[in-house]
This record gives sequence, structure tokens and C-alpha cells, in this order.
Amino acid sequence: MEWENQTVLVELFLKGLSGYPKLELLFFVLILMMYVVILLGNGTLILISILDSHLHTPMYLFLGNLSFLDICYTTTSIPPLLVSFLSERKTISFSGCAVQMFLGLAMGTTECVLLGMMAFDRYAAICNPLRYSVIMSKDCYVPMAAASWFSGLVNSAVQTAFVVQLPFCRNNVINHFSCEILAVLKLACADISGNEFIMLVATTLFILTPLLLIIVSYTLIILSILKIHSSEGRSKVFSTCSAHLTVVIIFYGTILFMYMKPKSKETLNSDDLDATDKLISMFYGVITPMMNPLIYSLRNKDVKVAITHLFNRCFFSK
Repeated sequence: MEWENQTVLVELFLKGLSGYPKLELLFFVLILMMYVVILLGNGTLILISILDSHLHTPMYLFLGNLSFLDICYTTTSIPPLLVSFLSERKTISFSGCAVQMFLGLAMGTTECVLLGMMAFDRYAAICNPLRYSVIMSKDCYVPMAAASWFSGLVNSAVQTAFVVQLPFCRNNVINHFSCEILAVLKLACADISGNEFIMLVATTLFILTPLLLIIVSYTLIILSILKIHSSEGRSKVFSTCSAHLTVVIIFYGTILFMYMKPKSKETLNSDDLDATDKLISMFYGVITPMMNPLIYSLRNKDVKVAITHLFNRCFFSK
């Protein structure tokens, strides 16, 4: 009987908002517009961080990586999502699902680690300004950025490999917009305690540890700011890290709300995921990457100046 209930999955059905056809059309237009903003905003940040010599610093190297990361993350999920909104047959091959799961998890993990690295950079700049160039030398910050990507790719490769080798039941309906790892695990017919343990270890290493680094860094930054006597000085110093702090709050706030909010027994034992949870998931996957360049451009004087110079060079240079 156990083998009769198992099958080799060739195709998966992504439920998404299939029960809300009017919402699908509305969100197709909204998400398409947001995706264009994501590409333009993050693409502009990458361009100015390369072209403007004043931005060849650790902070803007990390910011350029974050922008490239957001473009990669959304490009792996948004185009298939837009296609599914217009298609009656909302299916994806199992191999395509595995690739989507790998890329999404890799980008998400990399962003967590990268935000932790950026917090350390702000701590070094504010709390140790005289030694900043020594602490954050090129031999230090380039490997830090590379380590963020390496961590994300390794974590995703390990977790995806352990998921795809599981036996799956005949039910091939994923109650989500994309092949999110927790949604795929629900289809498994085998014991997934090993996968859950790996996810727990990965969560501790790549989500909670960077979060702890961020909390410690900003605690020390705030203590350092409070020692400044003039309000103008405190405001000027805080403005150098306010954009990063805003991005961290949005990113981690959404993650914690999605995965740590209390659930009733009925919700836990049911395969149903209400529309609100799905929209929150969409917020995490679309609005956060769209907000990052807007936050950094609005709250950072150097970025504003660089964008102005780039605009003038493109449209008003003779």
C-alpha cells in the first residue's frame, strides 16, 4: 500500500490565487509594474556603484551585490508568476520546480548573510572610524561579499538535494505561487525529520546568526551615537546607516511575520493556505526588492548625487 501511494512526480500544479481570477488579473498588472521598477531601480544602483569612483567603497560594493541579488531573486520567480496569472494550466515540471527552489533559497540565504555583512561594515565605519580603512580593506570586504554568495549557494544546494530525493505522494498540488521548499515538503510521503533538522541548522547559521550580528552591531552603533553631544552630529551619523536599518527591518520583519506567527491546529493540519498568507509571501518576494533601491536613493546623499551625475551625463552631456 505504501508503494501504491507513491509516484514519480513529473509535473506540479501551482495553486497560487487560482480561486480568485479577478485578483489574478489585478496582480498581473501590479506585479509587472513592480518588476519593471525593480529592474530599473536596482540596475541604476549597480550602474552608479560601478561608474562613480566616489562609490568604490565597501558599503557600495555590498549595496551593488544586494541590488544584483534582488534582480536575480525576482527574475527567478516573477516571470513564471506572471505567466501563471494569464494561463489556465498553472503547472511546472518537477525539474523546473527544483531549479526554482534552488535559486529562490540561494538568493534568500545570500541576502540574509549579506545584510549581516553590511551591518558589520556600518559598525566599523561608525564605532572605529580611524581604523575603518584597515578593518574593511579590499582584502577583507571582497571575500566577505563572496562568502555571502558561497553560503547561499551551498545551503541551497544541500537542502534542494535532500528534498528532490524524497518519495512523493500522488497529490501534486503546491498551495503556493512558486516552489517554496516548505510547500514542496508537504507533498513528501516519507519521514522529513531529517530535512527539518537540516533546515533548523541552516536557519540558525544563515538567518539567526546574521540577525544576531545585526542586533549586536546596531546596539553598539546606537551606544556610540548617544555619546555624541550635538543633535546635528547624532543625526548626521545615524543617517549613514538609516537606509540599511530600514531595509533590515522590512526584510526580517516580513520573514518573522510569515514563519513565526502563531497558527491554529486547524491551519497546521490543513493543506489550505489563506489568501492573506499568500499575499504576505508576495510582499516578501516583490515589494522588498522594489523598496531597496528607493530607500537607498531617498535616504543616502551620495547615491542621490551619483544618480544626478549619471542622469546629467546621459541626457545633457554634449
